[in-house]
Amino acid sequence: QVQLVESGGGLVQAGGSLRLSCAASGRTFDIYGWFRQAPGKEREFEAGIHWNTRNTWYSDSVKGRFTISRDNVKNTIDLQMNSLKPEDTAVYYCTAGSITTYSYWGQGTQVTVSS
Repeated sequence: QVQLVESGGGLVQAGGSLRLSCAASGRTFDIYGWFRQAPGKEREFEAGIHWNTRNTWYSDSVKGRFTISRDNVKNTIDLQMNSLKPEDTAVYYCTAGSITTYSYWGQGTQVTVSS
């Protein structure tokens, strides 16, 4: 049974940092990613990583501030978020799948950035 469980969300002031972690179990996928959904908006892609090659890619809105990584010992996919802005406030979701489809999703973790 595939499970993705996010943790690490919380409240932080603008300019601060948070580190999200996604504990993955059940099987290994090619691609893992982090999406976010702000109130009243659609869920949007923010960061992705290929499990084997460790290649990463980012949305323009987080490039240079967020770093996605994976730990194959802990089996986690982490998102280090620096220089946080109020517009980064959202529920953050971990996802896993192939190059064409994200098949599995976590339950989400809330990140709130105060100004």
